[in-house]
Amino acid sequence: MKKIAFLLAFFIVSTSFSQSDRFKDEIAAFQKEDSLHKPKDGIILFIGSSSFRLWKNVKEDLHNTTILNRAFGGATLGDLIYYKRKVIMKYNPKKIVMYCGENDIANSPTMTPDLVRGRFVNLFEQMRFWFPEAQIIFVSIKPAISRWDMRDRMIESNRLIKEYISKQKLATYVDIWDKMLENGEPRKDIFLEDNLHMNAKGYAIWSKELAPLINN
Repeated sequence: MKKIAFLLAFFIVSTSFSQSDRFKDEIAAFQKEDSLHKPKDGIILFIGSSSFRLWKNVKEDLHNTTILNRAFGGATLGDLIYYKRKVIMKYNPKKIVMYCGENDIANSPTMTPDLVRGRFVNLFEQMRFWFPEAQIIFVSIKPAISRWDMRDRMIESNRLIKEYISKQKLATYVDIWDKMLENGEPRKDIFLEDNLHMNAKGYAIWSKELAPLINN
């Protein structure tokens, strides 16, 4: 009965985050790939938005062939909640690595850090329920040049999520914000021309922080 009540409660909460099927093609591509090559148990599951989706050399950079990348461009925490059964819960991961929350802030000027934290906690608790033994790793929101005017909300969102994670078991917060700054501003040499997504130098910063956590 407790399990049924838990699932019902999260179903009710999750419906408030329901999105349109604007990502249906990407999700369908994941499902097709899974049908052709069924993922094994004990994978390292990457979820989130385009900063992960565009990391084409993630397996090579992190020296781990068990990584399964299920990030999709433009994803918010709300989208991950909506698609959780298709990009998270259907797998049996050893570790879950997440980069998300940046688009939540960028998509709406009324999206407060408290709301970002609420979405994160909702998703985290569902993942913890389904995967009680999995390590959950959250990569902090990054300081993109094109979104520098949103930095206050991003910094506070990072702080709130870090505070929450510090109280959880099998959970790690990876701070990449400061490491992507130079003289207090985003480094200009680590981004593509859109000043939003990263080049190889940017991913090298992430690799240095993530590799020890992925491969231990």
